[in-house]
Formats: sequence, C-alpha cells, structure tokens
Amino acid sequence: MLTHAAGCTSLWNRNKDDESKNPQLSKLLKVPDPPDLVREAAIPHGMQSVRINGVAVVNALPNTGGPALPSSFREMLLEEMKRNEIPNPNEFLEQTDTALVQVRGVIPPGARRGDVIDLEILTPPKTEATDLHGGWLLDTRMRHQKVLDSAIRSSDVLAIATGPVLTRADHEGDEDGALRVQGSVLSGGMIQNDRKLGLVLRPDYQHVKMSAAIAQAINARFYFFDGTTRRGIAEPIEDDFIELDVHPRYRNNVARLMTVVRAIGVAPESSGTQIRLTKLGEQMKNPAKAADAALQLEGLGEPAIPTLIEAVGSSNPELRFYAAEALAYLDREEAIDPLIAAAQSEPAFRAPALKALEDMDHHNVVDGLKRLLDSPSLETRYGGFATLRDRKDTKHSLAGQNLRGTYRLYQIPSKASASVVVSLHRKPEIVLFGDVQPLKIDTFFLGPSGIMIRKVAESGQLRISRFQAGKDDAFAEVDNSLAGILEGLTEVGGGYGDAIALLRMAKTKGILADQIAFDPLPKHMRTYYRDDADGDSEKDNGETSPADEDS
Repeated sequence: MLTHAAGCTSLWNRNKDDESKNPQLSKLLKVPDPPDLVREAAIPHGMQSVRINGVAVVNALPNTGGPALPSSFREMLLEEMKRNEIPNPNEFLEQTDTALVQVRGVIPPGARRGDVIDLEILTPPKTEATDLHGGWLLDTRMRHQKVLDSAIRSSDVLAIATGPVLTRADHEGDEDGALRVQGSVLSGGMIQNDRKLGLVLRPDYQHVKMSAAIAQAINARFYFFDGTTRRGIAEPIEDDFIELDVHPRYRNNVARLMTVVRAIGVAPESSGTQIRLTKLGEQMKNPAKAADAALQLEGLGEPAIPTLIEAVGSSNPELRFYAAEALAYLDREEAIDPLIAAAQSEPAFRAPALKALEDMDHHNVVDGLKRLLDSPSLETRYGGFATLRDRKDTKHSLAGQNLRGTYRLYQIPSKASASVVVSLHRKPEIVLFGDVQPLKIDTFFLGPSGIMIRKVAESGQLRISRFQAGKDDAFAEVDNSLAGILEGLTEVGGGYGDAIALLRMAKTKGILADQIAFDPLPKHMRTYYRDDADGDSEKDNGETSPADEDS
C-alpha cells in the first residue's frame, strides 16, 4: 500500500539546557538541519550490477567437444570437481563429447534468491572444441572475483548455473567458426542470495536522528503488510546507513524505486504540503523541470494524484508522459491510455511506458496492451506482447505452446504485416505475429544438425527427418505451416537452437517470406527530442535515440 509522507516533529527537537552545559558534546550531538529531499542527504548503495564467473563443462556434444587443454581454467575446474567429489575428473575432461567453458553472468540490483539471469558462455583461447550446438551446461557454481594483493579472491557461491547452450552461430550464422564456441544459456543462472539496497548518508548528515528521520519519511510513503504486520521498506542500521527493501509495486523496476525514494521530502509534511504541490504543479508545465517534478509528486503519493491528473491532460506529449508514468506507479487508471499512446507514438517513451504498465492492477491495461499487437512497428508489437506475457493475469491467456520443455511457441493474431520474432534473452520463445506464410519448399530443404524437410506429394504435408551419428533416425509428418514445422522439429529431438538455426537458414535461402527479427524489444535510455516550441532542444536521459526501425 502507498500513502503520503507524514512524520513526527519530535525528531528535530533539541534539549537546549543539556547543550549549554557541554559545548563540545553539543557540537557532537547536534542534529543537522533536515534537507528538503532525501537525495540531498543520501546517495544510493547497491545499485551496481555484480559480475560473476565460473568454469564449467558443456556435455552431450556430438563429438564436437574435445579434451580440456592444460591451463589455469582446467586447474580451477579440477579443483571444483574434486570439491564436489566427482569421480575420475581427469578422464571426464578428456572426452570428445564435453568441452571446458567459461561462464559469465550479471546479478542486477535488488535481485532476490531464486531469481534467474542469462549466462554468457565462452571457450578458453586454446580449445579443441569446434561447436557447442546442442550442448548442456552442467551444474556450475558462480562467484564474484576480484584481484586483491596480486591474488584472485572469490566470494561465496552467488548463483548456480545450468541449462541448454544457444550458440551465437545459431542466430548469427556459422561462417565464422568462433561463433560456434560462444553462446548463452537463457535464464540459466539461479541467484542464491538476496542483494541488499540502501542509502549512505553524506558526511554532513551522518547522525542517528537524521538516519531515523529519513527512514521514517520513506516508511510513511512506502510500506507493505508482512502477514498482518505493517512494515516500512526502510530501516536505519547506522547513523550513516539506511537499509531498503524493494516495495512490491517496484519489484520489476528497482531503479525507479530508488529514484523516487530519493525524491521524498524529509521534513514532516503538514500545512506546507499544499504549497509544495502548487509549486510542483507549475513545474509540471515546464518541459525542463517536469520529469523531476513528476518524481517528487510520485514521492508524495496520494496527495499528488489531483496534480498529476491535471498534468496528464496536457497537450504536450512529454509532459503528459511524465505525469502518466507517475500515476501508473500510484496504480491510477488515468495513466493507461496516455501510456499506451506514448508506447505507440514515441520511441523514447516506449520502454518506460511498458514497464510502468506491466504491474498495474487494472483490467483496462490488458485491453490497451492488446491494441499494441496491431501496431505497424514490430518493436511496439513485441514490446506489448512481452508486457502481456509477464503480467500474472494474462500469461496463461496467450495460448503459448510448451514444445517439449525446450521453448514456447506463440501464435498471436495481428492486423499488421506477418512477422516472426525470436527471443535471445530471458525467455526462450518464438512468436508468430499475424498470418505467417508456410516455407516455400519445392522438393526438400536441408536444415541444421542433420535435419531434412521434404514435401509429401500425396498429402501436401511435410516430412521432417533427422539423421545423427550414433542415434536412431527420427521422423515426423506435420502440416505445411511454420508452426507445424517447429512442432515437428521437437518431435525429432530438435531444440531451441535447432529451431533458430532453421529459421535463419530458411530466411537466408529465401524460403521464409515473412520478416524475422531477433529480440526487437524497445530500448531503454533513449533521448526524447523536443520541438523548439517546447523549450530545450532535447532531454538528456541517456544514449542518443536510434531511429524507430524494425529489426
């Protein structure tokens, strides 16, 4: 639950008699004057990503692996295998169906135990492995490493990694042999510990009463119920440190939470609240100040809703967006239509608009997001789909098929031109938008990994065959449709990498007529360019905005 800031003025009261008796003690114990906003007194802690590493084995390779050559990586892996009592580790590393690899990952701020992350897979500079396609990353313990006193120090285990390897060659092409021994494991790392967030007080504000006062101001605005107990998200640990929990509404946007927390007023709000609301309302009319004013209004909570609703009626698309974004995090229905319009029309606002809509608790959000599925922009279409897929109330209504546990296939009606989208991050999924045409196979098509697709003249169906050394030949007969081919591919043992490689090869050979795109998600940190009449020429919110082009 979210509410407006309130406080207790007793935190600022001082005992003048005690201070006058001991001037030195008075100087030490003097409570600093409160700042207007939390950000003036405190800086974020825990907002940097943590890089983790591991050395591991990929197995189940069709003799495209190779012995692990002598190196520091091999020694590290042998130590890890001995620690876990794996029998005959040296013999295991000599097999041709295995490959030694490096595993890398990044743990984001605010991550919790059980969250999953993508992994990067690399082979050492010297390797006898030729292709990781079809391989499986065995259980790997990943740690944060850094150099101290000329030695590499490792943390405790921060993530456990495992899963199927998707090589870069699968989606980029296999002309460059190096791409065959590089890849990723989507959502392959499971985080083992919560990452703490906090605020570090600047030296001039380091005082136990100041720490308590800031925590109290934050908790008046952000709290939730732990069972039947109301609990704020801030806890003053030291006179210079406040620990923060992630509020449930901001679970998927920790950066936004930290920014809003730092925009909260510290002094107790009372009669001055209306004056502040009036001032911020005026700033909401100024493009140069509106973004920050919206954050401060979001930090005020419910008392700011009328001011934000007035601002969302602005004719200026930038001002309208900032107000709507703040209203969305206050779960106000008035935010929905302006944010859907922003996602449709302005590339710089698309990603934050969709992020704000993701966890809003209103059914009308679903209707708005479904309208995006007909957008001419593939980026907007897939962005709308991904937001629907991540919402708890719609993820089961998109009619996705789980293809033998390898990935999900979605067929999404759309009035826009037909297209095929392949995910390379987080979710292994293929999305078919609109009426995707069948592959144009006259006689037969040779795909990856021993796969052949042949047209059956009598029935008009397609016969998928797979021939692999050391395995029984596999066959499936399917309808002449792209969805049918992808389903049949899993029946003959094909995985996500095989499906992606097949689609890429089909497009290259011209038998896939419709557009194919890899991860065409809206980009964050784009720059919004204003018209001259709006004031400043641009708002610097990160990188320069690329054109809104489909992949």
